[in-house]
Amino acid sequence: MREGREEFCRLAGSGYSGGMKWRCPICRKPTDSEASADFPFCSERCRLTDLGNWASEKYKISEPVIDESMPDVPAKKPGRQDTDQGED
Repeated sequence: MREGREEFCRLAGSGYSGGMKWRCPICRKPTDSEASADFPFCSERCRLTDLGNWASEKYKISEPVIDESMPDVPAKKPGRQDTDQGED
């Protein structure tokens, strides 16, 4: 998994290849991306607690990802012209 993070940093052009220092979002203990396989959590317990919070809908996304007020019409591809051959 560490190789994936390093590849991401390389592709993002950050030049950063060291570990990230962070605090666990559940218990606030310091955690390190290189030392913890459960990063950004400090332990499997905190990772599973977070998963349970999502599953019990304790966390919610404040706005819908898709605007439901807009009709479900596929977008036209650029460079392609509409040819309505069936209409007179």
